Amino acid sequence: MVKRLTRHGNSLALVIDKAVLELLDIDGETPLDITTDGEALIVTPVRDEVRREKFKSALERANARYGRALKRLAE
Repeated sequence: MVKRLTRHGNSLALVIDKAVLELLDIDGETPLDITTDGEALIVTPVRDEVRREKFKSALERANARYGRALKRLAE
C-alpha cells in the first residue's frame, strides 16, 4: 500500500485506512509508539499488559481447540 502524507495545519499527517485500523484493533484513542530503524517508520499500538494476557489466553485456547486442523491446513 502506497500512501502520501497530507497537510494538517503546519504539520503532515499519515491517514490510515479503516480496514488497517480494524485489522490492528486500533482507533483514535489508541496510543501509538513511533520509532525508526534509520530507514523506515515503525508505528506500533501501545498495548497494556492486561490486553496482552487476554490475547495470549485466547490464542492458547484457539490452538488447543483447532491446532491440529490448522497444522493440517498449513501442510
